[in-house]
Amino acid sequence: MTRIPRPDVPVVAVAASLAAVALLVTLVWWQPRSIVAVVLALLCVLLVMIAGVSVTEGRHRREEARERGGDEPAQWSGQPVARLSDVDADTLEALDSRDLRAMRERRQGASGFSDR
Repeated sequence: MTRIPRPDVPVVAVAASLAAVALLVTLVWWQPRSIVAVVLALLCVLLVMIAGVSVTEGRHRREEARERGGDEPAQWSGQPVARLSDVDADTLEALDSRDLRAMRERRQGASGFSDR
């Protein structure tokens, strides 16, 4: 199943806002006295709500990205982070102490300081 990419949030908000302004200008300039005026007003309200919801969704996404960004350290591409917590008990029993020491040294990095 292929995922359909969702349009970017600011694009949706700007498009809905412009359409709402266009409908509002049309409504004020034309001044229809029938059901058309009600339909145009309802469409204007709907477009304003779509713009508001898309802006709120964009803010929510940014907040989630900030929260996720602070939890994990930035990783270099191509360099997997090997942690002892990522290794299960059976693997730890099978590893030699030299292998564990090598994993610990890789974890400390080139500076020699541990990230703990």
